[in-house]
Amino acid sequence: MKNAQCKKCLNKFFEKEIYTIQQFQYREKPPYKWSLDYFKKNGIGEWDSFCEKCLLEYSKESLESWNKSQI
Repeated sequence: MKNAQCKKCLNKFFEKEIYTIQQFQYREKPPYKWSLDYFKKNGIGEWDSFCEKCLLEYSKESLESWNKSQI
């Protein structure tokens, strides 16, 4: 049963396919603390649920923002 919902696109998906921004703690750049602050400013909490497609979009968006802030 599809009972989880992506906060961004609002599509429903299976619970085992839930992604959160906690996934970003495993990437090298930007640092996880920076990511938490970035998403908090955008109204996204550490435990909000996303589908894989939307999480990948957020990953790209946050990395671009990080790169711009390092110039």
